[in-house]
Amino acid sequence: MTSPPKKLTIALVANSTWNIYNFRLNLIDRFLAEGHDVVVIAPVDEYISYKESYPQVRHFGLRFLDRDSTNPLKDILLILELMRRYRKIKPDLVLHFTNKPNIYGGIAACLAGVRSVAVVTGLGYAFIHRGWITRIISLLYSIASRCHRKFIFENIEDRELLESLGIVGKDRAVSVKGCGVNTRYFTPVKHSQNGKVVFTFIGRLLYDKGIREYVAAARKMRSVTSNAEFWIVGELDPENPATVDKDELLQWVENDIVYYHGFVKDVRPLIAQSDCIVLPSYREAIPRTITEGMAMAKPVITTDSAGCREAVDEGVNGYLTKVKNIDSLVQAMKHFMALDGEQRHSMGLAGREKACREFDDKLIADHIYRIISETTLS
Repeated sequence: MTSPPKKLTIALVANSTWNIYNFRLNLIDRFLAEGHDVVVIAPVDEYISYKESYPQVRHFGLRFLDRDSTNPLKDILLILELMRRYRKIKPDLVLHFTNKPNIYGGIAACLAGVRSVAVVTGLGYAFIHRGWITRIISLLYSIASRCHRKFIFENIEDRELLESLGIVGKDRAVSVKGCGVNTRYFTPVKHSQNGKVVFTFIGRLLYDKGIREYVAAARKMRSVTSNAEFWIVGELDPENPATVDKDELLQWVENDIVYYHGFVKDVRPLIAQSDCIVLPSYREAIPRTITEGMAMAKPVITTDSAGCREAVDEGVNGYLTKVKNIDSLVQAMKHFMALDGEQRHSMGLAGREKACREFDDKLIADHIYRIISETTLS
């Protein structure tokens, strides 16, 4: 007779409660369904409201996790804070998400004698803007890598990059297809056409997301057609060094190049009213806004870059463009506008099928659970 699985305490550590609310609830659901206790350790923000749906999850705040600080004293204090938390909670396993928890949380887990897994959710600014910061992050990851039993990457190319740099060995590295998208929540919705083709950029307003190229392409498109609208949905991220300048954003809006919807908690109505979701990002894990659009049967345009290219079958569910290339983006938009209604519909359905087949959040949670079960929970 097979004995029931041991009940474990699993801790999830992230740089914000926002991250947990938006990207990790599928994992919490999976761990709870298996009968495990779940603990969240993250700085508290307005998204602590997730606790209303998960009263059984214990949440511990963090005082010293400043995701964009380069102050080494703060980082040392973060290691000590996490080490104290781990020794008090005594988790059987800690899953770390995002760079600072992966690095300093891994070191803290080592010092506390706790089993740890790093989930690399995209290499971000440090690996887009090559320079001293890339060397420092690489060095810190090299140190922390000894503390993790496994590295789970949210795309193939980030895994291959850190393997090639000798930061993590192939025996401890595995990739999954992003954090997943809830294909039961993001579903196709019919909308009435207003006679214009609506291209929509959704995401944090960062230059690294390709928003400047998006606006430049919109300007070019508007000079040759009056049959297209260009929407932006998202908020400024002042703590990120790649954040869009407020004055520049105002100029885009005042010059009638784009329509800015601001930050919207539920993007589904705006996706439903869009014809094509556009994200000309320089590098992603697997872009969540693209998979959300796909789940709602919207064709997509993104870049032929790490993470982004995994979401698109060229010409089937969308188009890939060259990174930082305005003309390439304009060409893709023109190709899309040349499609008839039936072709756009077929492209959208292909995206929906791909999202359900490859990026569904339950599939991703199952995959991660299998990985940690085989490598750390046995």
